[in-house]
Amino acid sequence: MVSVGSANQHSELRQRDEFRVPLCHQPDVLVLRRPRDRMPKICTQRSYPGPGPCPSAHDPEDSEQTDGDSRPTDDEEQPAFRGTGGVSRLSRFMHFAMGWGPLRRDGSVTPADSTVASHTAFRRAWRAESITSPRNSDQLRRRNNGQWPLATLNMNNCNNTDNKKDDKKEETKKDEKKDEKKDEKKDDKKEEKKDEKKDEKKDDKKDDKKGDKKDDKKDDKKKEEPPKELWVMDPATNLYYYWLCTVSVPVFYNLMLLVARSCFNQLQIQHTKLWMSFDYASDVLYFLDTFVRARTGFLEQGLLVKDIKHLKETYMKTKQFKLDVISMLPTDFVFLKLGIDNPEWRFNRLFKLGRLFEFFDRTETRTNFPNIFRIGNLVLYIIIIIHWNACLYFAVSKVLGFGSDTWVYPDLSNPENARVARQYIYCFYWSTLTLTTIGETPPPVRDVEYLFVVADFLTGVLIFATIVGNVGAMISNMNAARAEFQAKVDSIKQYMQFRKVTKDLELRVVKWFDYLWTEEKTCDEKQVLRNLPDKLKAEIAINVHMDTLRKVRIFQDCEAGLLIELVLKLQPQVFSPGDYICKKGDIGREMYIIKEGKLAVVADDGVTQFVVLSDGAYFGEISILGIKGSKAGNRRTANIRSVGYSDLFALSKDDLMEALTEYPEAKYALEDKGRAILLKDNLIDEEAANAPADAKEMEEKVDRLLASTDIMTAKLRKMTDQYDSYQRKLKQRLSNMENEVQTLRG
Repeated sequence: MVSVGSANQHSELRQRDEFRVPLCHQPDVLVLRRPRDRMPKICTQRSYPGPGPCPSAHDPEDSEQTDGDSRPTDDEEQPAFRGTGGVSRLSRFMHFAMGWGPLRRDGSVTPADSTVASHTAFRRAWRAESITSPRNSDQLRRRNNGQWPLATLNMNNCNNTDNKKDDKKEETKKDEKKDEKKDEKKDDKKEEKKDEKKDEKKDDKKDDKKGDKKDDKKDDKKKEEPPKELWVMDPATNLYYYWLCTVSVPVFYNLMLLVARSCFNQLQIQHTKLWMSFDYASDVLYFLDTFVRARTGFLEQGLLVKDIKHLKETYMKTKQFKLDVISMLPTDFVFLKLGIDNPEWRFNRLFKLGRLFEFFDRTETRTNFPNIFRIGNLVLYIIIIIHWNACLYFAVSKVLGFGSDTWVYPDLSNPENARVARQYIYCFYWSTLTLTTIGETPPPVRDVEYLFVVADFLTGVLIFATIVGNVGAMISNMNAARAEFQAKVDSIKQYMQFRKVTKDLELRVVKWFDYLWTEEKTCDEKQVLRNLPDKLKAEIAINVHMDTLRKVRIFQDCEAGLLIELVLKLQPQVFSPGDYICKKGDIGREMYIIKEGKLAVVADDGVTQFVVLSDGAYFGEISILGIKGSKAGNRRTANIRSVGYSDLFALSKDDLMEALTEYPEAKYALEDKGRAILLKDNLIDEEAANAPADAKEMEEKVDRLLASTDIMTAKLRKMTDQYDSYQRKLKQRLSNMENEVQTLRG
């Protein structure tokens, strides 16, 4: 029988020595002992699992220890929870709830803790002490050897119920564990699926990133690669001119041969295959020309338009587009019904004549002989008109009947008249006589013939009057330069005769004019270039004179801007044989650069030659600089005479000083170079050079400063007036805007 009581009852039992109560090391196991002669020892199964087994009731060591000593052992000093099953667990719960601490084996008390962590630590410490105890190790060994028969085979109901409950709990725990494992497996599977999905997403993202990177790289490559510019024809290039020349060939072919093949049937029949090949080759060029027209750029705000869409839209709005479409209409389908020997159905190809006229215009502007080209072009127009009139005459004769009267073409029964060459030449001759109004042609007989002749006469008069007038104008333009030059020569001759100039001098003047005309040096450069902008004038002058100016020693290191200014101011001069360019003691107002010819430095007698100057030489540069302290001042120091005809460039002192006002540093550099040259030749007075400036020079400087100040003041006044005007306009606009806002609010 198992009894449960309080601590006082337990102590009474000890005092009566009716029972010995050795306590197991597990706090939830209660073993009641009595003397051997009264009651066997019974050990119940633990209702709370512990680290070690309970000692057997038949343990001899325990019995000896119990009998030999009436004091409780270390195990006995621990509180005993009597009872089994739910009562034992309830007692243990109350023990921990009341804050009792279990006794350690060393007799110390460990305070109870209600937290799970402290409980777990307590259990681990107790198990460790139980295992390390020698008695517990022996008990563990004995239990393993099967020396606990009573405890293991105990059939007590309470013990069995406890075992069943424990088994059920264990089963429920196992089921819970299984469920937990299943849940864990499911969770693991879900996590794996999630991981797989994440991996797939990552892979997709990587692929997307790779794809994006590839796309970005492609885009970068596209951006790096310059956009492919579609081909656009620039009308200012030689390619466009050559294309015009190519297109003008089929246009001229259709202009001349379509009418001839339509009127002279024999010409069409004899060479049908040849004409067909030429016709369709010209059609191909027509189509290509339409494409080129749609891609031909034009200037807009000074820039060439290269937008294909804009070019097409602009081309389609022009009149020429309609004419091009008409010229490409496939009228050849009529040949399927009427036959191929009807070339008059291809007359729509003549709407392309604008290309031929454009070619003539561009050739006239590009050629170096425009007058000759104009005359040749005029003759070509005459031939075309005569050709068309001859073909019409033959067509009218065919309608009226060959040989029906004296006016029409003779009868074809004569083999000579049946030849194509004879037919065309006869008609061309008749057309020429009629259009030139020369006459000597058979008179018309029928009314239709009279009307045709009258129309021819009127056409000939109008056309040839225009042609003759243009020819006369062109011839006069060709002789305009000669007429103008001759007028100058005549005026000079009249003046010399009026002033009774000597024959020798008059002869020299006439020879000088003849030299100018022979060498084509009659044109005045300033007069010729006056219509050009300053930039183009400068470029032409640089191209012509820059190399010559750079030969001058004092100008070799000057700024490019100064050289351009000086180049524009160079004046060409031509001297006859024996002419003096300068004489000793003359005031130097110009410097000279020899372009072509020879000059001799001669003595005062004009015969003795000291040195001969040739192409590229220069002189007189020191005199126009006006260097202070020069012994010669601004006077010439030598006599220079032209040996033959000489071409020189002259630069005046005034032009040089005007150019140097904008380049003061260059002016100082030129003066230093000139001073160095004079020092080298010992032609400078150093005391005079170092002397302070005289009053005249100071006065000139002050005048220049005053003039500059006046200019600056005028500019400032102008700017102030403009600013005031702008302010007034701005205030007026603001007031107008305020009034509008007020009206809108009202």
